[in-house]
Amino acid sequence: MAPDITVKTKLGEYLVKEGLYYTKSDEWVKIEGDTATLGITDYAQKKLRYVVSVELPELGTKINEGDSVATLESVKSVEDIYSPISGEVAEVNEALIDTPDLINKDPYGDGWVVKIKVEGTPDTSKLLTPEAYAEKIRSEES
Repeated sequence: MAPDITVKTKLGEYLVKEGLYYTKSDEWVKIEGDTATLGITDYAQKKLRYVVSVELPELGTKINEGDSVATLESVKSVEDIYSPISGEVAEVNEALIDTPDLINKDPYGDGWVVKIKVEGTPDTSKLLTPEAYAEKIRSEES
C-alpha cells in the first residue's frame, strides 16, 4: 500500500490516509466486505475546528447514497455527514456522544462515525482516490 499523503498548503497541513475512498464533501469511507465505515476527513475536522456534539442515526436506519447520516456541531458551525454508500446502519460510534472531540483527535481512527451494512456491491465510481482527494484540497486551498 502506498504511504499516507500529507497535503501542505498556505493555510495548513492535512493528512489523507491511503486505503480509503473520499467524497467531494469531505467524508471518508473504508469498505471491508459488506461493511462501510464512514467518518470525516482531517481536512474537514480542521475546517470545523472543535466538535462539541454529534447526532447519530438509530441502528437499522435505511440509508440511500447521498443521505445525511449524522450531524456534527462545532464551535463554528453545524454540518451534516453524507453517506456515499446505500445500506443500513449497523453500528454507530457511541463514544462520540460523550467525547465528540475524538473526531478532532483521530478522524480516521477512534473518530469514525457510523458503519453501514452495504446492499450489494458498493459503487465506488463517484468516490475519490486519496491522490484525487489530496488534489481537491490543494485546489480549494490555493
